[in-house]
Amino acid sequence: MRLLLDTHVLLWVMTNDAALTSTAKETISKATVVYASAVSIWEVSIKAALGKLKIDQDRFMKALPATGFEPLPVTWEHADTVRRLPDIHRDPFDRMLIAQAVSEPLNLMTADKVLIQYSELVLFV
Repeated sequence: MRLLLDTHVLLWVMTNDAALTSTAKETISKATVVYASAVSIWEVSIKAALGKLKIDQDRFMKALPATGFEPLPVTWEHADTVRRLPDIHRDPFDRMLIAQAVSEPLNLMTADKVLIQYSELVLFV
């Protein structure tokens, strides 16, 4: 399985947060490849700037390579796929992550129940 982590799941993995279930950990460990999207870096930066997330961004960026996750850049195809998604909600970060999952295709691991409505590729943890 090729796996893309939603931003909160990526943060949970990196901080060893108790919110990350044993099932999620097992799924991540069994994946053939795990991706961390550039969208997540963007989301962390924006939310930190708005005061919605307390994080040392320099430390976060330095710790990312140690996860062993593959970086996933945003492509033109990903950006174009957003327009074809159903209008379930308006969060631009979530919509781009779903577009990446659909385009590649990848399974998107999330704890956001709303995202399940987008695609069978979404794994709720």
